[in-house]
Amino acid sequence: MTNTNESDEGAPRVPVVCPDCETTSRVPLSELADAIDRHNEQLHDGDDVAAVDPDIADRIADLAATDLGLLEGDQ
Repeated sequence: MTNTNESDEGAPRVPVVCPDCETTSRVPLSELADAIDRHNEQLHDGDDVAAVDPDIADRIADLAATDLGLLEGDQ
């Protein structure tokens, strides 16, 4: 699932999981959407099977909500 070039060597890498293929991969952030789309198109007839690791996606959502002040009423 990973296709890395030299310019992405220092870039943040995001874990991507595919439960159907039982694989986990780390993809440069700049290639994330394309890598997931390509995997799902080639191996799962376009169904949304592979995705960012759910634990990471939840953590990113929490950080974004905090930065946007969306959780201030919950404290």
